[in-house]
Amino acid sequence: MITVRPGSHMYQVLRLLSVSGEFPSSSLGILGDSRTVKAMIHKMEAVQNIKLSSSGSILTSRLFQISGKGNYRTVRLNKNALAVLNEIHPDALSSYLALYPDNRFTGDRMRIGRNHRVGEALAMCMMAEIEFAPYILPELQKRTILPAKPKTSAYYLARNFKKIYEAELNKTVFTRVVGLLLHPSGCYAVYNTRDAAMKWSGLGELKARQELSEIVRMNAGQSEVSSAILFGSNQGVALQTLIESDKSREKQVRFDRIYQNIHFIPMDQNGISLLKLLASPDWHENLMGALFNLNMRPTGFGSIEYDAYWDSTYYYSHIDSDIARLIRFSEALKSQNKPFEVLCLNWQVEFLKKYLGSAVRLRQLDIEIIFKALGMK
Repeated sequence: MITVRPGSHMYQVLRLLSVSGEFPSSSLGILGDSRTVKAMIHKMEAVQNIKLSSSGSILTSRLFQISGKGNYRTVRLNKNALAVLNEIHPDALSSYLALYPDNRFTGDRMRIGRNHRVGEALAMCMMAEIEFAPYILPELQKRTILPAKPKTSAYYLARNFKKIYEAELNKTVFTRVVGLLLHPSGCYAVYNTRDAAMKWSGLGELKARQELSEIVRMNAGQSEVSSAILFGSNQGVALQTLIESDKSREKQVRFDRIYQNIHFIPMDQNGISLLKLLASPDWHENLMGALFNLNMRPTGFGSIEYDAYWDSTYYYSHIDSDIARLIRFSEALKSQNKPFEVLCLNWQVEFLKKYLGSAVRLRQLDIEIIFKALGMK
């Protein structure tokens, strides 16, 4: 007899699929130990007796099913086991059926790829303790201005804001944005490039940012969306994205001109920790305060990107993995003959060495030490 218990791997996968519909088998490591999660799913592909505490009945069914090959191998809920979603939330089943009528999915590879990008972003948010379920979050609207800022972090899928008004769909239909993350101190447009370099579509993304800015102005008491999160499989994707941006002939629509800050987050345990940091209240000021004394911080605007100055050395922090700002820092280095030291996390070192070369010194920090300094778990 199997019981769905909050906090278990089964519960996590169910909660994820209740929103994403399907999830790539290759990315199950986001949810914890990959072997453990895959073993659980394999077990639940066989018929099991599942106790439904919400109704007191016993469900006899396969819970999960896996189909497809390679990059398109996908995990879905078994049609006969949909009642188990009532164990997640009273509205989870009705919300799921509204999104996926009769539990049917297309075999189109482009659609599966899109669903996988969406699912991975959801999984990252779930593991970072960011609420994402549409049956729990308040709906977005464009009728009146709601000035209250969110008290906790919330992640909205692109389909949640693309359909506020059908007439607005043409502004975002061609963008690759997969979601919008609201947190107490700001917001992010969210993208997921998986294992390919992100080649930004210029004006399409600019129009999407303008539409998202209107949504956060109406719903979250914030003036605009000026920052983005870019998920990717590893730091090599970030490097290739920067290389591709350097080749752009239209600098005015280059991604670092569309969003002032773009935080690259690898889809692994390191990325989950970073996402927790970026979604915490006043994270930037708190981080700068933990890293540098107040008398080291710059005042006003300068000609170069830096975070602190002390003893004839300029200090720059890449702990937030902001690749848009890193471009500006790299460009400034070409015209400066000053000593620089870059603060980074241990998993960022090889990427920074390849992108910045030997022009700067690197100082590694551990995310656990930073979390402790910020009073975070």
